Amino acid sequence: MLTKSEKTRQMIIERSAVLFNTKGFAATSLSDILEATGLAKGGVYGHFDGKDAIAVAAFDYSYAKLQSELRAHTSKVNSGRSKLNAVLDFYKDYTLKPVIPGGCFLLNTAIDADDNIPFLKVKAKAALNDMLSSLQNMMELGMRLKEFRSSLLVQKEAELMFALIEGGIMMSKLNDDPAILNRILEHLRRQIQSW
Repeated sequence: MLTKSEKTRQMIIERSAVLFNTKGFAATSLSDILEATGLAKGGVYGHFDGKDAIAVAAFDYSYAKLQSELRAHTSKVNSGRSKLNAVLDFYKDYTLKPVIPGGCFLLNTAIDADDNIPFLKVKAKAALNDMLSSLQNMMELGMRLKEFRSSLLVQKEAELMFALIEGGIMMSKLNDDPAILNRILEHLRRQIQSW
């Protein structure tokens, strides 16, 4: 059971995560956070040193939520191919129902933090590498189970898969057309079948 203080801290994180994902780090002001949380400045500063600390906590919260939801999809199946297909199922219509409102928080953070916000770039890079490692592990499982050819270049295929998913999210969001991402996911599904 969370204490009142812990509940307040969690509320700040959750509401700030949406702000950072929809407005971006630079465009999100402390005033925006105060308005979203309904707290006074002291109420926020009683839990965080400033906007940077809130952004880190919001990123960690968003990533943990994404991992949890992906794990819920992939843990139901046992083979490498079925796990990869479960990842694709998770991302179907993702622009309509993202983990955090505003689209893919990892993509948004990576673009937002690329050259300007080094502490967020480090967080995004670590999350990216973790995601790529998970995809590679699923591919390696498929190879061990003889679902995929032994010559499969797992690093290359994981990078390509992740890039296509993220690119599909960006294109679908930009065009307000979830079908773009869904077509890319179907292409990836056929690619997985061909391994």
